[in-house]
Amino acid sequence: MDQQLAYVRESLSNHIDDHQICANIYKKLESRSYNNEEEFVRDLTENETAILNLVLRYEMDYARFEQDDNRVAQLNSIYEQLLL
Repeated sequence: MDQQLAYVRESLSNHIDDHQICANIYKKLESRSYNNEEEFVRDLTENETAILNLVLRYEMDYARFEQDDNRVAQLNSIYEQLLL
């Protein structure tokens, strides 16, 4: 699993108890082997994309608050893919 997807999986783990769609996305990351983030994003449903968009924005804001620039950059890479 590439680094960006590992950060996404970790971010989703913070939300799987509260949101079933987050749990579904997390399971995809666990059960499927994606070669890169583009492949992962193409595999998401419209609802999963919308929820992941919200989760990533929240997680990037938190990472900025914690001044974790690396985490922001890794999550932003996936976030940008969602917008394409």
